[in-house]
Amino acid sequence: MEKLKESTLLLEEAAHFIETCYLELGKSEQQIRRRVAEIEQEIGSSGSYVHTMEELQHGARMAWRNNNRCIGRLFWQTLEIFDERDAETEEQVFSAIVRHLRFAFNGGQIRPAITVFKQSDKSRMRIWNHQLLRYAAYERDGRIIGDSSSLALTQQCEALGWRGAGSDFDLLPVVIGEAGKQPKWFELPADAKPEVEISHPDWPVMAELGVKWYAVPLISDMKLEIGGIEYCMAPFNGWYMGTEIGARNLADEDRYGLLPKMAEIMGLDTSSQRTLWKDKALVELNVAVLESFAEAGVTIVDHHTAAKQFKNFEKIEEREGRKVTGNWAWLIPPVSPATTHIFHKPYKNDIVKPNYFYQQTPYKG
Repeated sequence: MEKLKESTLLLEEAAHFIETCYLELGKSEQQIRRRVAEIEQEIGSSGSYVHTMEELQHGARMAWRNNNRCIGRLFWQTLEIFDERDAETEEQVFSAIVRHLRFAFNGGQIRPAITVFKQSDKSRMRIWNHQLLRYAAYERDGRIIGDSSSLALTQQCEALGWRGAGSDFDLLPVVIGEAGKQPKWFELPADAKPEVEISHPDWPVMAELGVKWYAVPLISDMKLEIGGIEYCMAPFNGWYMGTEIGARNLADEDRYGLLPKMAEIMGLDTSSQRTLWKDKALVELNVAVLESFAEAGVTIVDHHTAAKQFKNFEKIEEREGRKVTGNWAWLIPPVSPATTHIFHKPYKNDIVKPNYFYQQTPYKG
């Protein structure tokens, strides 16, 4: 009875996706009915079904378009899809990851892409990293060196035999594991882990801090869900919005906490909160990030431009007859949010599928 219920729900999700997807692709009602019938037969015989390449491509793009936390959805149709559903081993998965990173970086002209591995009912393999490029963290004498958000994964990597240099900016290896088996870790080749050194045009002494950040934000721990089928390994990337690095990663007290150092470099009065020294330092730290990426020839967008792009996305979606959902708390930028139209507009945080979802961390399960 339980399997019948699961099959019924899966068919409902599949039929809803096929109808939406095929109509957007300009297919006929006859083609929709034929495909749904094929899927029904496949589910009846195997309990699941397999997407065509066309369905996978458009479904992954729809998932980006539907993701409530993303301000960069204007470019959803540009997403490049790599189909790696035949990958069987950790080595094959890693090889595909390296290709993805090289494609995405593209000499600095970042290209949005996703690599889709086996659907979850056919594989128990997972990528352990939150991002494929991420700095390690070490506990030393009661303090954290590096990116504190990576402490748990760093400890897992060390338990597997990996050793970092112990600096603030050691890129972690890629860890791939199948449930019930020993995971494997892989070091990325130099051309697949591009970084940008961060400096400020008006305060060159900032370069002495040795701050840098990786060029490609490649999320690797979320699952892609299309028509009831889950892909637990589907790493994807866009490009950075400057505030992600300058206002959060480098500025948050529980991350790199650079605002006091930035204030010192700028000669700001930090004796009182009323001087707004944190605000001044925060703005210039974001200037440093934007200018450094531009100088390095790496794609990045400032939050004002990103907000305007999102407004264009909203207009297009309205014209297409689709409602734009959003998570307001995530859409507003962490710097000067009230200067964007997003701050002044309510959004419904309804979940529309296909979409990307968080899932349990493998090493914490």
